[in-house]
Amino acid sequence: MSSSKALDRVRRVIDEAMIFASLMVLAWPIVFERLHNEDRGVLDWLLPTAVVVVLSAVISKLADRWPLAQYAPVSAAIVVAGLINAGDRNTLTWLIIAVAGTILVRQFLGARTNQGLMRDLTRQRAQLARQAFRDPLTGLGNRAMFMDHARDALADADDTMTAVILLDLDGFKGVNDTYGHAAGDALLRVTAERLNANVRANDTVSRLGGDEFVVLLPRLTDDQIADTVANRILRDLLQPLVVGETVLTIRASAGIAFTRGSGHDVDAILREADAALYQAKDDGKGVARRFDPARFAEAEQRRHDEDDLRQALAERQFEVHYQPIVDLAGEHTVGVEALVRWRHPSRGLLPPAAFLELAEELGLMPELGLWVLEQACEQAVAWQRDNPDFELNVNLSASQLGSPHLTDDVRAVLERTAIPPHLLVLELTESVALTDLAESARVLGSLKTLGVRIALDDFGTGFSSLSHLGALPVDVVKIDRSFVQAMPESATGASVAEAVLQIARTFGLAPVAEGVEDAVQAARLRDLDCAQAQGYHFAKPMPAAGVTDLLCTQRAAI
Repeated sequence: MSSSKALDRVRRVIDEAMIFASLMVLAWPIVFERLHNEDRGVLDWLLPTAVVVVLSAVISKLADRWPLAQYAPVSAAIVVAGLINAGDRNTLTWLIIAVAGTILVRQFLGARTNQGLMRDLTRQRAQLARQAFRDPLTGLGNRAMFMDHARDALADADDTMTAVILLDLDGFKGVNDTYGHAAGDALLRVTAERLNANVRANDTVSRLGGDEFVVLLPRLTDDQIADTVANRILRDLLQPLVVGETVLTIRASAGIAFTRGSGHDVDAILREADAALYQAKDDGKGVARRFDPARFAEAEQRRHDEDDLRQALAERQFEVHYQPIVDLAGEHTVGVEALVRWRHPSRGLLPPAAFLELAEELGLMPELGLWVLEQACEQAVAWQRDNPDFELNVNLSASQLGSPHLTDDVRAVLERTAIPPHLLVLELTESVALTDLAESARVLGSLKTLGVRIALDDFGTGFSSLSHLGALPVDVVKIDRSFVQAMPESATGASVAEAVLQIARTFGLAPVAEGVEDAVQAARLRDLDCAQAQGYHFAKPMPAAGVTDLLCTQRAAI
């Protein structure tokens, strides 16, 4: 038994003894004094004593509900004792009565104080309970109340359905920014009122935080009810709201998730409703969407891919492969294009198409592109010791071109690796270059001051005017593979490739043909006086060791 429980038991015994003694004092002049004077036997004392014991138990029980009740017999006993000893001149007797009365008053006042404290504590507990489960702004339940009610609903679902509707106000931040937080608060309060007006008595409406609300619909027999409620809420929210002199409308999006039967996880259904809400946002906002497992799986896969890609960059899971660029006259390798690959821990070696677009969207390309540039430059310097004019082509992404630090980053790589600047060719596609022609020209001009060369990739697919070509400080054009692969198929295909080559020569640019896949295409390009090419006909992209072996074999054959 704990010390606090033991003390409580001792106090109770003392209280009961006090009540019993007080009743004995009250009964003494009426019953027990006569028995004492008549010298009665034990059996004569038992009945009145039993009555006193029973009364003591009754008063003790009443004191559990009304604590002050225990002081009534004590007070009466002190008064009776005073009356009995009214003629007694014994000072000690009156001192004892006075002490007893003082103790009684002190205990009585303490009990009253304790009662007041208990009432205050009870009120505070009730207030804290309301705060724990209520949103102070709207009066709705908060997240804790929703989770509590949702757990109960799922436990009691039997074979019925439980639906969760998650709502988010579209453009709420704009209301706060434009009209102030008072208008935003009014909007939230009216939203709460309209939500409550569109649900059943046993449904739960809560505000999860910010401008996000949730509706719990338990024990549904028809899933269409949730769609009806959600769309009715969205229509009702669109009714104009006057805040001061401003007329506002509340536009919202909703996500709906269902589960049937009991034993389901609240967090899981809430996550599904959240995913459905994102689907509603993606579909143009202002609509309600059910949870779509296929879209959710796709979104989950994307999140996994994003996490994997960030981890891959942190752990440097990437490799640089190189595709040879050959001189068509002798079909010997004169340079390479650096191409990044991802050595995924579980999916193996992934090509650029599997991750570069995502890396660009996540803003990871400047860091990844700089790493590829440095790795490739270090490797190219090693090759250039035995192949003095060996060129390295490295691609620039759109986000790299838009980085204000690009020129400084490239300068730092040139200094760290000591690669001759004129042997480094930086490639960018036409679509990237034409996003902002003036800015592209400025950035490329800045790069050119470092001594590097600039190549325009996929040449011939993106220009709307030849004047754009003259506006960019370009040294090399790479003829798109679509023109190269069309050459054997028709005279028109060959004519287009020849025209593109002629344009390159007109502007004084060095052409490189991409995507050469067979000897016929290579021969046709030689006939058109194209100096350089790359493609699977010559070599696929390979690790650095493969290029080293290729160059060694090439030198041995000379």
